[in-house]
Order: sequence, then C-alpha cells, then structure tokens
Amino acid sequence: MNPTIKSVAEKANVSIATVSRVINGVPYGYSEKTKQRVLQAIKDLNYQPNAVARGLVNKRTHTIGVLVPDVSSMFASEVLNGVEDVANSLEHSVIVCNTDANGVRTLKYLKVLNEKRVDGIVFVSEVMTEEYYTVIKSMNVPTVLVSSFSHKFQLPYVRVDDRHAAYKATEYLIAKGHRKVGMISGPPEDPIAGMERIKGYKQALVDSNIPENPNWLMPGDSFGHITGIYAIEKLMKQAPELTAVFAASDELAVGILLWAYEHGVKIPEELSVIGYDNIKIAEMVTPPLTTVCQPLYDMGTMASKMLFDLVDGHPVESRIMPFTILERDTVKDLT
Repeated sequence: MNPTIKSVAEKANVSIATVSRVINGVPYGYSEKTKQRVLQAIKDLNYQPNAVARGLVNKRTHTIGVLVPDVSSMFASEVLNGVEDVANSLEHSVIVCNTDANGVRTLKYLKVLNEKRVDGIVFVSEVMTEEYYTVIKSMNVPTVLVSSFSHKFQLPYVRVDDRHAAYKATEYLIAKGHRKVGMISGPPEDPIAGMERIKGYKQALVDSNIPENPNWLMPGDSFGHITGIYAIEKLMKQAPELTAVFAASDELAVGILLWAYEHGVKIPEELSVIGYDNIKIAEMVTPPLTTVCQPLYDMGTMASKMLFDLVDGHPVESRIMPFTILERDTVKDLT
C-alpha cells in the first residue's frame, strides 16, 4: 500500500498539519529540527505528495497548460522545449493540448485545464477570440501568448515582429538582384502570421519601387508543405517570370523545394527561395534553406518565465524577440 501523509506524520511523530506545512513550504509552525525529521520520514517511506491535495492548501497545482494548434509541427516542438525546460527547472508539470486550430477543441481543452486547476496558460500561435478570452478570464489564471498578440485583449505576448521580418526577407531577395519576387503566404485572414507577413512583403516591394503585381502573391490555406506544393504550382503558372519566392513558413518553402525537384527546376539557379521560422528541417533539406530565423526555443523559455512571474504576482512586459536572416543555399545572387 502506498504511504500516506498520515504514515509520514506517525513516523516523524508530528501532526498531519505539520507534515502538510513542511510539504507546502509554509514557513512557520515547526522548528528546523522538526522539518528535517519530516523530510527524513518522507524519504524513508518514499512518500509522493498528491499535487491536487497540495493545491488545496497553497492554491497552486504546480501545473501549467500549453495550447498549440499542431503539437507535431517542428515549430511547436521548439517552443514547447523552451516552455518545458523552464517549467521542469521550477518543478512544475506541463499539460500540452493539441487544439488543431479548431475552435471547438480549443474550448474543450480550456475546460480541461480549468478542471485541472492549472496555475497558468501558454497560448501558442493562435488568434485570441472573444470566446477564448471569456473562458480564460473566468478561470482567473495568468496567460501568455506566444507568436500571437491581441489589440483587443491586454494579454502579454512573446513574438517576432512578423511584418518587419517579412519585409526584411523580401528586401533580402531584392538586394540579391531579384526584381520579380513572389510570395506564398498563409491564410490572409489570419491577422497574425497571415496578414502581417503579406503586408511586410508588399511594403518591401513598394519601398524598392517595384510595382505590386497581384499575380505574384499566392495565398495558402495553411502553412504546411502540402499547401506549398500546390501553391507554387499555381504561382508559377500565373507568374512564370518570377526569379524568387518568399515563403511565409519553412514548411511552405519545403513544399516549393519538393515541387522544384519533381519538375526539374533547379534551386537556386532557376528559382530562389527564402523561408520563415528556421525549424530543424530547414538545414536538412537539399539545398539547405535560407530563412528568417525566429528564436523559437528562446520564445518558449521567455513565455514560461513570464508566466511564472505572473503566477508569483509580479508584473511583466510583452517582448518582441529579435530575428535574423540565416543564409544557406537557396538564394542566388544576381547582382
């Protein structure tokens, strides 16, 4: 039979209340000698405190929830690694919820996290809707957004400036001598990574005195590689004059490379490509992908640290993280 808090109290010859205070770090009600006796009893009996029971005392479950649209994506895995490393260092557990970018599933998982009495939520790469915010507000737990933001709801965030990063990616291609630069975007209705990256691309063309051509922009219905394959097929049929393409994610860019291989299009000799994110696959493909490098792991650690600061009652400020253009082998210099 598993040892109980009563077993610990009997072995240490103290009350159950004293054992509870020691376990939950209450700094009064016992001497240092008593504390050491309780800790030794816990060790001898191999007693594992119940997190839920502890939470009833200190109002903390030492658990946080993370909501991500696609837990299998390399983007999500990098962010999750950062979140979990900080949480584990603080002896907290992480509940990961794969929302699949589906509103019904997101609400379902928010309900689960509420039932689990999590101490806080990290909300990754999804738009914060009125419905989500209402539920989170009713839960009364701190929430930090990652790779997302909201003008309407005052929630702290950690992200890269998507518009500026897309601008610099397009500008990079132009600086390499490309004047006919296309873009494969994510869903334009996405107010974060979709709309903002499109705006950055368009502004870079305008600032370089390149007339905007609607045939050069191909919106996708996702940021995945399958979308990239179909989108580049359509884009090159309607704009065969393009010499370079900015893909709004590395997975979209991988789709372009797959299409190019199947159609005998040489990268970068006949078509230059730049991606966005710098997920691990960017350096695995052939040729290795030039891309906008988001510090995804650091974004995860930053979000986690901010969340624990909020849980402890400390104010935090939103963070715009730095990005870089990571040059590899998919862009030809025409200058």
